[in-house]
Amino acid sequence: MKAVNASRAKTASTETSAFTISELAREVGVPTTTVRYYERAGLLMPTTRSRAGYRLYSPAALERLRFIRAAQSVGFALDDVAALLDLETNQASLCQTEVAALLEKRLAKTEARLRDLKRVRTHLSAALTKCRASNGECAVMQELSTNRKPRRKK
Repeated sequence: MKAVNASRAKTASTETSAFTISELAREVGVPTTTVRYYERAGLLMPTTRSRAGYRLYSPAALERLRFIRAAQSVGFALDDVAALLDLETNQASLCQTEVAALLEKRLAKTEARLRDLKRVRTHLSAALTKCRASNGECAVMQELSTNRKPRRKK
């Protein structure tokens, strides 16, 4: 651990408080592949590169990554996160228009997903009841077999 801290101190002093990709990922608790994915998606960019060519990120990039993860944790998709990141912060009018519109869209999708999950739960519960009541052939397997759609001929 001392080697990591010494390396971090050296990086910080020579690179003006920059984080390597692994340090950034560790600070937020994500794999480095997630950081790279966000880079490819255009949500996060390294500030500079070290003399050795490593990606270096500023403290602002760290906060941006935390924002991305927080927005995803409350249900925003990456395209929503990108839209949120494009907005100017601390404007009440934005919260009442653009942010509210994104929230309404995400809420509608969540409610639709909940309806789908409730339908699936109903079907699974009924199938489990049939399965437990079965004395011979499996009624669930028979039902699934008769409900299969024929494959299309190519």
